Amino acid sequence: MKYFSFLILATLVGCSAPRIKEDDSSLSDQLQEYEIKDVLIKTRDGALISGMVARKKGDTTPRPVILQYTIYVRDTGRDIESIKRSVDNGYVGMIGYTRGKRFSPEEINPYEHDANDVYDVIAWSVEQEWSDGRVGMYGGSYNGFTQWAATKQMHPALKTIVPYVASRPGMGLPMENNVFITPNYEWAFYVGNNKYLDEDAGNDRQRFRKMQDTWWQTGAAYANLDSIDGAPNKWFQRWISHPSYDDYWQDMVPYERDFAQIDIPILSVDGYYNDSQSSGLNYLREHYKYRSDAEHYLIIGPYSHFGAQRNGQEVINGYTVDADALIDTVDITYQWFDYIFNGAARPAIVKDKISYQVMGANEWRGAASIEDMSDNQLKLYLSNEQSEKFFTLSPEKPKPSAEFVQAVDFTDRETTANSDYYPDPIIRDEINTNSGFSFVSDLIENPVLVNGSFSGELKVTINKRDFDFGVTLYEVLPDGRFFHLSYIVARASYAKDITQRQLLEPGVETTIAFTNTRLVSRQLQKGSRLLVQIDVNKNSFSELNYGTGKLVSTETIQDSGDPLVVQWSEESFVVIPILDM
Repeated sequence: MKYFSFLILATLVGCSAPRIKEDDSSLSDQLQEYEIKDVLIKTRDGALISGMVARKKGDTTPRPVILQYTIYVRDTGRDIESIKRSVDNGYVGMIGYTRGKRFSPEEINPYEHDANDVYDVIAWSVEQEWSDGRVGMYGGSYNGFTQWAATKQMHPALKTIVPYVASRPGMGLPMENNVFITPNYEWAFYVGNNKYLDEDAGNDRQRFRKMQDTWWQTGAAYANLDSIDGAPNKWFQRWISHPSYDDYWQDMVPYERDFAQIDIPILSVDGYYNDSQSSGLNYLREHYKYRSDAEHYLIIGPYSHFGAQRNGQEVINGYTVDADALIDTVDITYQWFDYIFNGAARPAIVKDKISYQVMGANEWRGAASIEDMSDNQLKLYLSNEQSEKFFTLSPEKPKPSAEFVQAVDFTDRETTANSDYYPDPIIRDEINTNSGFSFVSDLIENPVLVNGSFSGELKVTINKRDFDFGVTLYEVLPDGRFFHLSYIVARASYAKDITQRQLLEPGVETTIAFTNTRLVSRQLQKGSRLLVQIDVNKNSFSELNYGTGKLVSTETIQDSGDPLVVQWSEESFVVIPILDM
């Protein structure tokens, strides 16, 4: 039974290339050797998906299809270049756009239909005469998410995916560990306001910073952001109505046992300073959890969200990266496709399941798994011993146990804390010690790598029913500067289960275990120290959790009540994975 119909838009019948700006003669000349068609593809539920297909003119040989599926419509330049590159590498180039984008007449609802629609686009593509029945996918960010969406229902024609910095809706954005992050707010307008991209909205930082600051200073409910902005944001309202990782989010990508069915080779690419790293690595961890024999590889290094999708960056947030970290992600991707489709060797950089660049050592290393990146662990307790403004990270459990008491007044909008998430700059002369507590280790006597994702347990007693917290890991360099290594920001009531909120009991000690920190590899310098900072998350860049136990997005400054009092126990600890040199 065929579910699909192939429609060339009536206005484009006979066209061999998509629209080109009148002054773009160079692009027009380049396209003469290609046949580029606009297509509309009907899905099983009757929606129309817009796309483009590229081939060499006169080429009648069926070939594998390299598919990108995206919400970002850039069809007068970048999109054409990318599908041309697939053709130049011996494949059929294809790009599909999320339901509602470009020539699709449907409503735009990011994330919600992609799992079904990508399946239908793949099924349509392999019915065409130019396809040899095999499909590979690649791309970053939203395009990384759609590749994982495609594995929610595995079409047999899909032979591999290469997701860079893949987003996982509900787990990294628009919320991270169940905390909604405000900079994601304007993205909905950027991709949802029209069939292409609303560059004016996407670039209007002043508008959204004003909205954010007004919300912060007035103490209004987080759910009122769009009222403050003066423009309804239906997508934002839908997202904040799902503060748990519930069925709404779970239906978008593989969840738990869904990963067991994913039997294709996968090459993931990510960055230590990619703000959505927790999303991308969650896919990998879950894949191996539910399918131990998964052929899933990871390349990771000192890259930002955008750098990982290109050639890296020589300088990222003020940090000059090692020269050998600058790799060509797209070139490696086509080497991977040749490995999958043509029997070529795997890309040279993909020697082990995990290929990682060691910051400070100017070298790449490999490991069989994330866990195998380290051969030892530093378990360090929060000790009450103090030297100036820092306390001590102790390898010995302190006796007798004491507490660090922090009081946070939510009506005070001058004093903030943000746990230094989205770190910029990476290396700084000072860190904020005006809130929270900072703990520093003894000197590092021998060269060692911090290798992997740190974890820990916080034993806390609070006077409310919930709070948001942050933990940040730094290297204190021998010259006294601070090198940002990793962090987590999270909601205490979801620490045990991100799908179900479990409120804390005031006055009763609670153990909060955390693991979802950023993975990093860094060679520590002799004479360096490790520093851990703990704090309550209170700033204008994310939801403010007042601790009442109500839906956080509906809380206002009137819900502040008494200051939040957190007693951080000395029995709290962090576990830092290391690799001895």
